Amino acid sequence: MMGGSFGVSQPATAAALRRRSVIAVLHLTLLLPTVGVSGQSVGSPLDCHKTCVCASNIVSCSKMNLTNVPLALPKYTAVLDLSFNSITRLRAEWTPDHLSRLHSLLLSNNGLTFLSSEAFIYVTKLRYLDLSSNGLRILDEFIFEPLEHLEVLLLYNNHISQIDRTAFSGLDRLQRLYLSQNSITRFPLELVKERSRLETLKLLDVSSNRIKSLPLYELQVLPAWIKNGLYFHNNSLSCSCDLYDMVARWYLKELSSATDFKSSHTCVIPGQRKEKMAILDLDKAYLNCSEVKTLDEEAYLEQFLVLDCDTRQRDMVKRWALPGNIPLSPANKTAVMRSDGNLQIGPLRLEDSGVYTCYATSDSLNETLYVTVVVFNATTAGGLENLKTAYTTLVACLVSIVMVLIYLYLTPCRCATCPGQGLEKSDARESLHSSTVSLSQAHEETPQEKAEGGGFPYRHMAFRDPKDQMEQNGRLNPIGEEDEEWQGDSSERRRSDAESVSSVCSDTPMVV
Repeated sequence: MMGGSFGVSQPATAAALRRRSVIAVLHLTLLLPTVGVSGQSVGSPLDCHKTCVCASNIVSCSKMNLTNVPLALPKYTAVLDLSFNSITRLRAEWTPDHLSRLHSLLLSNNGLTFLSSEAFIYVTKLRYLDLSSNGLRILDEFIFEPLEHLEVLLLYNNHISQIDRTAFSGLDRLQRLYLSQNSITRFPLELVKERSRLETLKLLDVSSNRIKSLPLYELQVLPAWIKNGLYFHNNSLSCSCDLYDMVARWYLKELSSATDFKSSHTCVIPGQRKEKMAILDLDKAYLNCSEVKTLDEEAYLEQFLVLDCDTRQRDMVKRWALPGNIPLSPANKTAVMRSDGNLQIGPLRLEDSGVYTCYATSDSLNETLYVTVVVFNATTAGGLENLKTAYTTLVACLVSIVMVLIYLYLTPCRCATCPGQGLEKSDARESLHSSTVSLSQAHEETPQEKAEGGGFPYRHMAFRDPKDQMEQNGRLNPIGEEDEEWQGDSSERRRSDAESVSSVCSDTPMVV
């Protein structure tokens, strides 16, 4: 019984085991695609023998057709090269561990189109980041803010057309920013202007973009060490004499941004054909812009003048030499070198004219700048006095001309017969002015006067004193007693006018 029972149970047990193994294999077969998909989304563990090359603290996985960043990167990794792969999205979880020693990350030529806002929170010690030759289109706000130690950022050869003004905020140590060969239409002035610029930035490349205009005035006033690293060639800038003036001055100052790419500094001529021409040739053709020359410093006696030693590098060691190549000494009280390296001279004297020389040195560059000073033999106060005298003379001449015109054209008419009026005067006052002899006030004739007149109407005549006549012929009629006699009744004046004699040549007999 027992042996038969044992013989029956053994085949049954073997069959059961076979069924279980088949079920297990089916389960593993179903799970394999899931594992494969999960591995593709988060990346596979780092393999320093098949997919990457590990040399000390350098991990190079270039040209391995990776779609994600490998997992389990060593914490001592300093350089990570993932270039020339197919990593299109850089997510926040691409490295779950904090890589405190990583200082260089290379992600160029990956077709990268997406950057998570938290992509760099675990690699804050980065100093070199290469995102060039990808498909990035937009740089969002504060995207690089965690990278406070970053010094070099390569973003050239993307499709960037929009840059938020805060995209580079927090990059307090950034020295070089490459944005060339994109679709940028606005010059990022906030990166270089006085109050918002990145203090350590000494190279900004926005060449080969779609920028049509530049903030010329703001760029002109920048220090030379910033202008030396501003590259904007191969853009669609509109031709103008202001643009020529800026580029020509940079070229004369031998700034690298102008001299290194002289033939690439072109502009577009307005018009339908949109022709390009060299900016430095605008003084010879098309606009006929004025030629740019270096200008001397001009000043007057007793003024103070500051000479700028504007070098192509920042924080260079500077020293000055006075005219005649005399070294500047602390005993000189009229020429003092300031803390910023500039030279202040004054109060100016005639002997201060001449060529001043600034010698600037650094570990990589030596530079010599010459400044010519011309002091005029006059003071600004004297110039103002001369200007006041000339102004006063001019005003006096104008006032004199106005008075003459008033006298000639606005003086009331005093003539006996005014233009446009008849010869006869109806007013007794005007008749008096044109007469040299006038009758006395008219009165009624008595019979006795008629008899004495011998039949002629009696007229009582009064002759003026010769003195009075001279006064009338040469001057305006004076106001006297005879004028008062005309101020009688108006009816009597009319009758007197009808009977008066207005001229000494009258045919009427005169009886005394």
